[in-house]
Amino acid sequence: MKTSDFYYDLPKELIAQDPLEDRSSSRLLVLNRRSGEREHRVFRELPDFLNPGDCLVVNDTRVIPARLMGVKEGTGAGIEVLLLKRCEDQMWETLVKPGKKARPGARISFGDGLLVGEVLEVVEEGNRRIRFTYEGIFEEILDQLGQMPLPPYITHQLKDKNRYQTVYARHEGSAAAPTAGLHFTPELLKEVEEKGVKLAHVTLHVGLGTFRPVKVEDVTQHHMHSEFYWIEEAQARLINETKASGGRVICVGTTSCRTLESAADEEGVLHAGSGWTDIFIYPGYRFKMMDALITNFHLPESTLLMLVSAFAGKERVMAAYEEAVREGYRFFSFGDAMLIK
Repeated sequence: MKTSDFYYDLPKELIAQDPLEDRSSSRLLVLNRRSGEREHRVFRELPDFLNPGDCLVVNDTRVIPARLMGVKEGTGAGIEVLLLKRCEDQMWETLVKPGKKARPGARISFGDGLLVGEVLEVVEEGNRRIRFTYEGIFEEILDQLGQMPLPPYITHQLKDKNRYQTVYARHEGSAAAPTAGLHFTPELLKEVEEKGVKLAHVTLHVGLGTFRPVKVEDVTQHHMHSEFYWIEEAQARLINETKASGGRVICVGTTSCRTLESAADEEGVLHAGSGWTDIFIYPGYRFKMMDALITNFHLPESTLLMLVSAFAGKERVMAAYEEAVREGYRFFSFGDAMLIK
């Protein structure tokens, strides 16, 4: 299986640069993964496709303002630091630009010394492990100094930080948003629950490795970065009961899907707990938990497009993407959505 099999041509003007004023007014392409039949709807019409007894599984991670702009002590050179993964003792694994100015021993000052980072070592793929020193509460300082780490294809400034958060975001720790959930409003979630659909929460802290381009032509040689997840006992029970009673488990986003598929056993039973997952789902994978998927439109040749293709079939997915391009759908993080059922 070749990476190039997952390429499609996308006009630049279809890459959404700003979120819509009304989250639920995004378009929704509904794909039947068995027949290939497609229809065009609006996201707020999602309840039309849900049944009493179904369970929507959402990822309640919260994006941290992980992009920090600092200066190197001694030279004043500008350095950008992106927080990727919290380690221990105020240490983080980070992505630093430009890397040549951040060798071990370098000290970087943020906010006129409100926060200071010392580069300890260079780790995998040139990332830096940095120890931070500060007075006060780290999260409050980060909220004051940090910016939302928007993907590089979004060039517009985000006016409201909360528009890169889901309305149900709870647990801080992500470097990117689980974007399929951005379409939900509190009103739409209430309508979903009033229809007799259960809502289950899981947490997976999204790392930038999820969006790392596949640089090998043989898909099977790509290695995913690990991401931290946890599932509470009550939530695992709710999802297992849904399966046992014949309801559908509908994942909101690829991150919810990857969490469930990582924590389920071969018999299709979900287990509560926490851990790190580097699961890579591509065509040929046998799904253990997910029955339907709500997702955005993903980058060409990305692992996310491969996951969607594993679920609905590559030919059907690529045909749906081609139709979405023809119909002028908005793509990527702030773009429109698909329901694959």
